[in-house]
Amino acid sequence: MSTDTEAVELVGDETVENVGRAALFAALMGAFAYVTFPNPVSPAPITLQVLGVFLAGIMLGPLWGGASLVLYLAAGAVGAPVFSGGAAGLGQLLGSTGGYLWSYPLAAIVVGTIVHSGFTLGDPRSVSLPRLVGAMVVGVVIIYAMGVAGLMLVLGLGPEAAFFAGAAAFIPAEAFKIAAAVAVVRSDEIMAR
Repeated sequence: MSTDTEAVELVGDETVENVGRAALFAALMGAFAYVTFPNPVSPAPITLQVLGVFLAGIMLGPLWGGASLVLYLAAGAVGAPVFSGGAAGLGQLLGSTGGYLWSYPLAAIVVGTIVHSGFTLGDPRSVSLPRLVGAMVVGVVIIYAMGVAGLMLVLGLGPEAAFFAGAAAFIPAEAFKIAAAVAVVRSDEIMAR
């Protein structure tokens, strides 16, 4: 009986690390969903989830950032309590806030693509501040365009009412999240000062 064995690498180390990071960011999105503040003019609460979208795109790049948010949506769809306030299920993806949820992977892909100038992951600390902020502003536009469209479709709101309730009411919070994401990306520069 021979005891010689051969090692076969099924998945490369880099892929395993990226899958792990994507799972970590999906979990972070779930945690951010529990930080909610009611918004009296909108059916959608203010959460930290958009900050998670920014960080996924910036830190993981477009491919793995988008993958992490697809994983997040899949986990919530099958019942993990990872949507706003601990909600779960397919009903959340088809409900009044579904447009926002569906936008997250796309926004992370676009933010990551702008920050990294394509699909090759680079060092986000080397990206200029205008490019970094611009990428997140484009991400916000995607998130709120799809969120407003979802409100119009599900709640039957007109464009003006949907824009006010679904986007305009959130602008101050998004400015804070953009600043927070910049602080995270530039944290080693800030700490060195």
